[in-house]
Amino acid sequence: MDISVIVPLFNEDESLAELYAWIKRVMQENKFTYEVIFVDDGSTDRSWQVIEELQKENAEVKGIKFRRNYGKSPALYCGFEKAKGDVVITMDADLQDSPDEIPELRRMIVEDGYDLVSGWKMNRSQGDPLSKTIPTKLFNATARAVSGVKNLHDFNCGLKAYRRDVVKNIEVYGEMHRYIPYLAKNAGFSKIGEKKVHHQARKHGKSKFMGWNRFVNGYLDLLSLWFLDSFGLKPMHVFGFIGTLMFMIGFIAAAVVGGNKLYCLAAGVPARLVTDSPYFYLALTMMILGTQLFVAGFLGELISRNSQERNNYKIEKEL
Repeated sequence: MDISVIVPLFNEDESLAELYAWIKRVMQENKFTYEVIFVDDGSTDRSWQVIEELQKENAEVKGIKFRRNYGKSPALYCGFEKAKGDVVITMDADLQDSPDEIPELRRMIVEDGYDLVSGWKMNRSQGDPLSKTIPTKLFNATARAVSGVKNLHDFNCGLKAYRRDVVKNIEVYGEMHRYIPYLAKNAGFSKIGEKKVHHQARKHGKSKFMGWNRFVNGYLDLLSLWFLDSFGLKPMHVFGFIGTLMFMIGFIAAAVVGGNKLYCLAAGVPARLVTDSPYFYLALTMMILGTQLFVAGFLGELISRNSQERNNYKIEKEL
């Protein structure tokens, strides 16, 4: 199969039929063999009924329905598992991503040899307020600096193309869909490109991803991913180092307090009790915290971020 198109969605019943018709036209014009996998992330409207109707008339349509809303990353994870195409395309269901971009995205994967190609929405600022564009620019600048993927301008663009090996070798969980290029780079897929794509105005409904909290969560996810990439398989390197450093500072401070007491006793100089000194308790606290961090490093090595329930999503129906 040439292409798998994965469409995560939540309450997009008004746009699904039009989106599929557009995708189908592009595929037929280019004589691609394809499948379209709609992942219904717990919609409360008629989205799943529309998907079932499309599937009855089109064998290329596949569907996954979550029992409740999990988020975009779980939807992509399940879509990636089901995908069979040599090239995998992801796009949003709101008709803002143009299926006309698919042939060129595929060509960049197949002919130019890219592992991943991310879209860059060129005309997005035309309809976005400064309260959205400024945080987006700051977010992307930070993501480039932390991830080391310097050539991407829009990490969060939903329109992306992947070589099949990429989606089968990365784990998208939580809200990590923003950092799929970073995940791919960490998995050893370093040839990552970018394509300028047309961003269309939303025709139906309203955006499901508005609000400042998404930027806060984005930074927290980026910090988590950086930490896991740097220390996820070697937590002792960070917890052990900090714990040892704190313990040594506390030990030296306690030794200074005790040495001062012994000096005063030897010299016959009156000195207050060691336990009367605030430095003694500060030193003791540092030693205790250092020991706890060191033990946390050992526990981290044992756990090593392995969770069997991480991607256990309850699927109600599947086509």
